[in-house]
Amino acid sequence: MEPALLVGGLRALMIQALHPLAIAAVADHSNYKSDVWGRYARTSNYVVTTIFGTTRQAEALGVRVREVHRPIRGIDRVTGKPYAADDPELLLWIHTTLVDSFIAAYKRFVEPLALADADRYVVEMVRQAELVGLQADTVPATQEANRRFIDGCRAQLIVTQPALEAVETVLNPPLPPWRRPFWWVAGQAAISLMPDFALELLGIRRNPLAEIAVQPLVRKGAAFSRRHLRPPPVILQAKRRIAELSVTR
Repeated sequence: MEPALLVGGLRALMIQALHPLAIAAVADHSNYKSDVWGRYARTSNYVVTTIFGTTRQAEALGVRVREVHRPIRGIDRVTGKPYAADDPELLLWIHTTLVDSFIAAYKRFVEPLALADADRYVVEMVRQAELVGLQADTVPATQEANRRFIDGCRAQLIVTQPALEAVETVLNPPLPPWRRPFWWVAGQAAISLMPDFALELLGIRRNPLAEIAVQPLVRKGAAFSRRHLRPPPVILQAKRRIAELSVTR
């Protein structure tokens, strides 16, 4: 998995927090603030395994996620509206914002992406959406359709206290002092990718100098990671499967 897409993941989390029902479900039924890195590891493992793992591995994780989501229900204290973690609209909000964020990060920090390639990625990610219980024909299958769904949700977005706390956790997680500058770069890079409407709601101002500074840092950091850091086991297994297929053809 491209290391620079970490920035896309941070962007997605901040945008997702603006949906009051989505963040209410997290705030009311999650201990993410006291287990930041455990939550991060579980989410990263889910994303990586459902993309690079075997069908059996991906389906097993999908079953697990659906089981976790099923009992999560409640009333949002801000809007007074009921929420359910397996609500198709909320699941689509999470899915579309993640897909959009990965595309944005790839374009900014890796290389240009042709529209046809972006659309191919979006349609390939429909299978991931099915794992959490969505019907394929309800999931956007083009980049434009993906963006239209996100834009269609904008009227529902508001800044709540749980949203602010979630964004603060994304930008300033518990870290030893020596790691904080590296995370600052990732956070500023994620902010640089945020849509204007999200920054306005959160009261975050763009910093043009920081945006200019972080782009080469993210590129170099991603290149270093690709060369020197060992990929997750599921990616190594995927590479072996691809090599074995090439030999048998």
